[in-house]
Amino acid sequence: MDTVENTGIDTGATQKRPLARALTARHIRFMALGSAIGTGLFYGSSAAIQAAGPAVLLAYMIAGAAVFMVMRALGEMTVRHPVTGSFGQFANRYLGARWGFITGWTYAFEMIVVAIADVTAFGVYMGFWYPDVARWVWIVAVILFIAAINLLGVRAFGELEFWLALVKVTAIIAMIAGGIAIIIFGFSNQSPDASGIGALFNPATGGFFPMGVEGLIASFAIVVFAFGGIEIIGITAGEAQDPKRVIPKAINSVPLRILLFYVGALAVIMMLAPWNTITGDASPFVSIFDGLGIPAAPHILNFVVITAALSAINSDVFGAGRMIYGLAEQGQAPRVFLRVSRNGVPWATVALMVAALAVGAWMNAVIPEDVFLVIASIATFATVWVWIMIVCSHIAMKRDIARGGRSASEFPVPLWPYASWATLGFLVFVLGVLGWFENTRVALVVGAVWLALLLVAYQFAVGTAGKRRADLVDETRAVEVQAGGPTPQVKGTPRN
Repeated sequence: MDTVENTGIDTGATQKRPLARALTARHIRFMALGSAIGTGLFYGSSAAIQAAGPAVLLAYMIAGAAVFMVMRALGEMTVRHPVTGSFGQFANRYLGARWGFITGWTYAFEMIVVAIADVTAFGVYMGFWYPDVARWVWIVAVILFIAAINLLGVRAFGELEFWLALVKVTAIIAMIAGGIAIIIFGFSNQSPDASGIGALFNPATGGFFPMGVEGLIASFAIVVFAFGGIEIIGITAGEAQDPKRVIPKAINSVPLRILLFYVGALAVIMMLAPWNTITGDASPFVSIFDGLGIPAAPHILNFVVITAALSAINSDVFGAGRMIYGLAEQGQAPRVFLRVSRNGVPWATVALMVAALAVGAWMNAVIPEDVFLVIASIATFATVWVWIMIVCSHIAMKRDIARGGRSASEFPVPLWPYASWATLGFLVFVLGVLGWFENTRVALVVGAVWLALLLVAYQFAVGTAGKRRADLVDETRAVEVQAGGPTPQVKGTPRN
């Protein structure tokens, strides 16, 4: 018994020790930046460029506007209900327990799949420097390292994520600055067709829309997925020091910064080299380092993508674990996941993620690649599904507020309701895009099968308690000034 106590782990299956509120605005802001800026930008951007050419910049701007509205909807709900389960619990409360169950487990499974891919990628990246070391050594090492960080406490997790994200952000800024220097001063061996802004509209390479409108539409599937992970901002609410102040600031700043990084970086790359020469055989960012005459370009980029992989794994373990914790609170996951350590960490969910990563990394190595691709396609579908559920939950919440005469939100979405409905329409359109094009159709098919399996699981595996709507505390404070003086009054009674 003494051994258990020394670990700081509580053995009570239904322990309700609160999670530690140790995440600051700095942590949350960089966590969101880190989760949405990763290998999808450093390597995956090549596929988006090939699909649409320079018009991919327009795709990123359109998708970025939609993502901003999704985050504002999530922010309004989070400020009203700062709970750990975030959009899983919001869907439960405003759409029904069934939808909360489906949304929560879809997100958790998405994070597990993405983390498995990132763990495997980490082993590949390390093999660039140490080709004689077996890949499984690096995979085991990174799993144990991330587990230790997450078990130390949420502040340790936040600090690691801050520094890893800082490396990525600094690298992107340096790449953009270096690319601009090449364009202005011309000290490179770049193709003469790369002529600054004019390269984006060069008739020799098809102009701004070389693949037509169809190419622009096709790129949305890649572009939207690239922004996936930013919704982790909502999950941090249960452990933020001051969620009512921190969450709105993070949401207002992070999406615009991410959009700037994506559009700015890719614009510079396509000004340096014709878009049709970016084949995906190597990262398009290597061209910037090569143009600057830096011989260590591959090594620098390898270091950056290693930090990107670590950051992604760290965020995935946190996000999936906290979502499962929220599901357990609602009776939609085993109550063992409510166990919390003395450091305020739901250690049982961390243990589950470590086990899933280990099994998943092994499966990734032994099962056929096409089978694993089908499983991983859920991640593409899940990103759009989760965002649709966020917007639908928000619309339902606004209607609930109006019907019940509840206090107005402290962080309302702009342009309500027109922008919200437009965002929902765009996300449904993206699902249609997944089904229209043959190379992405598998994501929609597998996603539909996944939802059907969850509906069956909900019907037969969830008990009565898990089928009740969540009753979330409403922490909205509407301040009014009385005629007799500036004494504030709190309007509205929190829901119990």
